[in-house]
Amino acid sequence: MKFKSILLLILLFGMFLLRGQQTQVDFLTADIAIIPDSTGSIEATASYELMANEKARSFYLDAQKMNFSSVLLNGKKAKYEYDGKRIEIQKKIKPGKKYRLSISYNVQPQQAVYFIGWNDGLADNNQIWTQGQGKYTSHWAPSLDDMNDKMIFDLSITFDKAYEVIANGKLEDVAAKGEVKEWKYSMDAPMSSYLLAFSIGDYDSKTMRSTSGTPIQNFYYRGDEDTYEPSYRYTKELFDFLEKEIGMPYPWKNYKQVPVRDFLYAGMENTGLTIFSDSFMVDSLAYADKNYVEVNAHEMAHQWFGNLVTEIDGNHHWLHEGFATYYALLAEGSVLGEENMYWKLYDKAKALQKASEAGQGQALTDPKASSLTFYDKGAWALVMLSDLVGEEAFKTGTLNFLKTHQFSNATIADYLKAISEASRKDISTFESVWLAGTSFPMEQARQYLSNNSTTIRDFLAMQHEIRTSNAPNERIMQKYWALNPSKQLRERGIRLYFKSLSNEFIGEILRTGDLKMRQAVVQSTTRIPAELQHDYERLLEDPSHLTVEQALYLLWVQVPGKRDEYLRMTEGIVGMPDRNVQLMWLLLASLTRDYTDEALRQAYRNELANYTSPEHSFEVRQRAFLLLAEIQRMNDQNFKDLINATVHPQYAFRSFARDLLDTYLKDPDKKLRIRRLADGLKPSELRYITKKLTIE
Repeated sequence: MKFKSILLLILLFGMFLLRGQQTQVDFLTADIAIIPDSTGSIEATASYELMANEKARSFYLDAQKMNFSSVLLNGKKAKYEYDGKRIEIQKKIKPGKKYRLSISYNVQPQQAVYFIGWNDGLADNNQIWTQGQGKYTSHWAPSLDDMNDKMIFDLSITFDKAYEVIANGKLEDVAAKGEVKEWKYSMDAPMSSYLLAFSIGDYDSKTMRSTSGTPIQNFYYRGDEDTYEPSYRYTKELFDFLEKEIGMPYPWKNYKQVPVRDFLYAGMENTGLTIFSDSFMVDSLAYADKNYVEVNAHEMAHQWFGNLVTEIDGNHHWLHEGFATYYALLAEGSVLGEENMYWKLYDKAKALQKASEAGQGQALTDPKASSLTFYDKGAWALVMLSDLVGEEAFKTGTLNFLKTHQFSNATIADYLKAISEASRKDISTFESVWLAGTSFPMEQARQYLSNNSTTIRDFLAMQHEIRTSNAPNERIMQKYWALNPSKQLRERGIRLYFKSLSNEFIGEILRTGDLKMRQAVVQSTTRIPAELQHDYERLLEDPSHLTVEQALYLLWVQVPGKRDEYLRMTEGIVGMPDRNVQLMWLLLASLTRDYTDEALRQAYRNELANYTSPEHSFEVRQRAFLLLAEIQRMNDQNFKDLINATVHPQYAFRSFARDLLDTYLKDPDKKLRIRRLADGLKPSELRYITKKLTIE
């Protein structure tokens, strides 16, 4: 009896595997036409061409919570079963025969499609965009969630003609139909369904061409042309570098980049269509503090590593993120200098060492590994592999890997085989240390950096001398500054040893150092020496929004007699996309009695409070919440906005809002106030707060 039970479990498990990895049919093409509605619903039709690989009684597509009005197979009504997650077509199919499946449906996606700004009354805020990786395209289009199943997608989207609609592939036609237009996009090569994407918003665009002739279309918000050049700076150079370095031409028809509000991540490498956070859309001044170059290169590299060749499952995620991070480092180094690349490798090594020493090291073959492991340790593994086998063999092996598995799926073993064959070297030790090992080999990383970067070699030598010598830190730093003109070495020295620097030396840095060195000083300062007050005041005009914000706060706190002057100097500065200078200014102006009368100060408080509203990006909202919480000035609407934020799709912001709300719920008076305010909110906004209040 026990043997029979085990046998039954084995059979059931085998059936489950077959069900999860559909082998009896091969979906070849998908032609999907959707009509999104600003209320969050989608009407659509989808037509698929498929070929039977073997005799079977049924086949399926993943489809989340859809309502089907028509299901046809070869033009005839088809029987099907649907469990809310998967539609299974009940039809005997014959091997070698092609079939045409047509589905009409409507759906209100619970995830994977995000309708942003449609309820705030601001037309230029309205967006619809998708995120398929980790969320599943099957929430808005019947498809196959398994990334091993690839098909050629064509996508047609009908929407309000006032908006721009962008999707994967080549735009074949735009047809006006009254107040709407239909955009038709086509592709000619297969991809996994999680890479199917579209974005709708109020955009303009400009198109550049790579040296090889690929069109690169970059979108920006209508009216924000001043952000175009700084945001997309080096795009062509990065593209050209990757084609040359990888050795394989860009594999898709064209390349497009679209910024969106409240994006879940920094960027997402949908095939030929990168969607990224609009917090990277900066003007020329903000570029110094935050820019899109690294993310730009990373998502671009994914077009080969992840899109052209796709992992078979999460055990092989290194093939996506480690490779994209590695090639982004090389590409960024090609435009910003190798020193920049080596310092980023140094920073990644330090973070990995810290995690390893805390017992949090992970293997690159662990499907549950963190982003730190997949991205940063993954990049380091490739650095060391290239160093081990030699640059020529590394490039040859990687190119052979891409050619062999293009438009298909692969494993880590497939890649290592290609490298072994190209190099004729035993890489088993590399595999055991860098891929299977959980601790980070910091000594190997440090030795590599010392061998390849004189700047980092000098920096490490400076650190060693400061630790072991009785000479003052400042004197040792000056010695190495004289030996090496690296601004990165100097900036890091300032941050590490700031407390031991003399006022005279700090003043010299503020007067003669570069932007990052001045920023290092102001961000390390807790007290402004009287003799350096004028030097710090000059930072209010620094070409760095981060420096201006920190200098304004420091001076306002420590030189109260000149608060009104400092506020006048910085009035009207907005700052970074998260309005960092403006929000800090509003806070300080509202607290400065001598600056203006009480009515205007109240107006400043009200303006600051309004920035917690959902009409603003989550970055702006989070900064406003932090400032208001700091001075205990949250009004009723702010609490409502905070409850709203606890169900925001952006994970980090949602977690921040929940943590802040939990803090307030510990106060009995605040808890009672929040209970009362929650009564007037939408059910969709109350999922978290209702659960918390019920539990408590």
